[in-house]
Amino acid sequence: MIKRWFTRLTGRPASNRRTAATGRRRRPLVPIIAERLWPRLHGRARWMRLIKLTGVCAALFVFLIAGLLIYLRVQSLPAASISQTSQMLDLQGNVIDTFHTTQNRRSVPLNQISPYVVQATLAIEDRRFYEHEGFDPIGMGRAMLVNVHNMSATQGASTLTQQLARNLYLTHERTWGRKIKEALYTIQLEMHYSKDEILNMYLNQIYYGHGAYGIEAAAEQYFGKHASELNLAESAMLAGIPKGPKYYSPYMSMKNAKDRQHTILQVMANDGVITQSDADQAYRELLSFKPLSESRGNSFAPYFRDYVRSFVIGQLGMDERLLDEGGIRIFTTLDSNAQRAAEKAVAEGIPTNTEQQAALIAIDPRNGYVKAMVGGRDYPNNQYNRVFATTRQPGSSFKPILYLTALQQAGMTPLSRFMSAPTTFTYDEGRLTYEPHNYNDKYVNDYIDMRQAIASSDNIYAVNTIMQVGADNVINMARKLGIDSPMKPVPSLALGTFPVSPFEMASAFGTLANEGVRVKPIAVLRIEDNSGHILYEASHESEQVVDAAHAYVLTSLMESVFDTGGTGHRVSATMNRPVAGKTGTTASDAWLVGYTPELATAVWVGYDKGRQLTTTEAHRAAPIFAAFTEGALEAVPPKMFTMPEGVVSAYIDPNSGKLAGEGCEDNKRLETFVAGTQPTETCDGNTSKAEDASSGTDARKEEQHKSWWNDLKRWWKQ
Repeated sequence: MIKRWFTRLTGRPASNRRTAATGRRRRPLVPIIAERLWPRLHGRARWMRLIKLTGVCAALFVFLIAGLLIYLRVQSLPAASISQTSQMLDLQGNVIDTFHTTQNRRSVPLNQISPYVVQATLAIEDRRFYEHEGFDPIGMGRAMLVNVHNMSATQGASTLTQQLARNLYLTHERTWGRKIKEALYTIQLEMHYSKDEILNMYLNQIYYGHGAYGIEAAAEQYFGKHASELNLAESAMLAGIPKGPKYYSPYMSMKNAKDRQHTILQVMANDGVITQSDADQAYRELLSFKPLSESRGNSFAPYFRDYVRSFVIGQLGMDERLLDEGGIRIFTTLDSNAQRAAEKAVAEGIPTNTEQQAALIAIDPRNGYVKAMVGGRDYPNNQYNRVFATTRQPGSSFKPILYLTALQQAGMTPLSRFMSAPTTFTYDEGRLTYEPHNYNDKYVNDYIDMRQAIASSDNIYAVNTIMQVGADNVINMARKLGIDSPMKPVPSLALGTFPVSPFEMASAFGTLANEGVRVKPIAVLRIEDNSGHILYEASHESEQVVDAAHAYVLTSLMESVFDTGGTGHRVSATMNRPVAGKTGTTASDAWLVGYTPELATAVWVGYDKGRQLTTTEAHRAAPIFAAFTEGALEAVPPKMFTMPEGVVSAYIDPNSGKLAGEGCEDNKRLETFVAGTQPTETCDGNTSKAEDASSGTDARKEEQHKSWWNDLKRWWKQ
């Protein structure tokens, strides 16, 4: 057997003997076998080495891949520079404005996004999103076939994860380096986040055109609603925009947008996500788009918006970038209804063909909330906020601060009398003189009391008062009420010759409305970051700076401004509620500062530079005040000012300044006093009894009840 095998292998007999022909010994068997087998054995070794090399390479490749995956798993993703739009909200929690740079963005969780948006986006962008691991080979193959068939790169194959990686961390340059980085970031995203988290991030950062980033901003911009409120037709419309915002935006081309919407709806129907009937109905639905001019920027309360921004950055010290890109929420005190009433009153109160300006600020005296703010008439062309202008003289609207000082510190009462006639006053130890004049040089030329002086805005009475109480004391009272503007202790201070801002005036008068309790004005209640954590919360600062009884007596006196003969009487017919206030007029400024129990308001009108007011122009402040007050409190029933303890009322005889007695009751007037300062002698020479003051209080309450009922009836008829 061995011989046969040897013969087949070598072609020679297996004998080892000498050959008969030559007599030479045959070659040994082993060398012959080695000679014949070596080529074959050598070829197999090469294959074995190749196999081993391949195995080593494969193992090394697997090891490298595993190492890369482990590295990517433990390596943190780079910080994504996605800005979020910050929001400013009013007192009711409604968004009234946004802060952003060039991107309008607001992130919302996935459960606050309409399911239709999710379905439409997946249908057109990544059908197998929940099946692949970041890359979709099937989608790539399908896209390749479509592109080959069309002989152009008409269809892409990027998954949502790949798009998210590119938008979060990379540019859109077409280089191999960028593609490799995109692949690595895609793997990391799939490792670090769930599918729902990736989808949520994608929907919150994708660009929907016209500055809107993310589905929430897009829903607000195009339809004026939240992302959770989008229906099927709206969702399909928005889902088609990211492919080409300029081409598929309904603002740019409604035809392209509708064609894209139809494609998406049809894909959803073909995939069984919706029925064909639903797709057809959604396509036929007439969508109501928000005007692009309105979506590009809301001009509502622009001066208040600037004030809030200045407060957050300047006083709270927050980073401006946090405000513009951090997605914070600023909860403010603005009352949108009051703001609309303010803007309407200013717009209708001054003709459009004039350069005359106006400012209005309204504060709730009970809590210091800034409810409305109008800093001018033309914000797009002039952003100067006149509410905080400290260059305008308040004129006679400053007098209530003088009279409050007189009531509380100088022992004066509403019946204190001075002569209303041209007078020259001497001060500074006789070295200086001051000669004030009444408006239009009108004088009573007789003695008048404080109520008459306030109603008619008598300047002679005011200067007599400051000469008695001391200008320094008036300045101290102004400081207690929150007025910080510079003032000098001179007689002209009584007539409001030192500039004060409307903001300071409204705050000071709010203290009178709040029974002498000064509450520091606030415009920002709290600030939250994009996760809802509180970054700032306002503190409520209040202090009793004026005796409640004196504040009430002054309020009663200031109500006379709107009575017959008062400087505000011309608007009394349009006001159907108790209101106290004071007008003020200089050559260049006109004011009305007043309050109800719910609202303290300062209105200023004038020109920005070197131009005096005509009589007609000066009379525009009061109608603006009246229109705003009634508009802002339209839903609030009229309310009387609460009478505190320590106040009494009595009928007096204005001619004598005594209690009205027998024989002088025809001209009697109900007057209010701080308890203990009311007159005790009647006009007929008798001395009143203690119960007279009590009966006077009852009379005052009865009078208040009648006034309240009459005001309510007038309000009901409007």
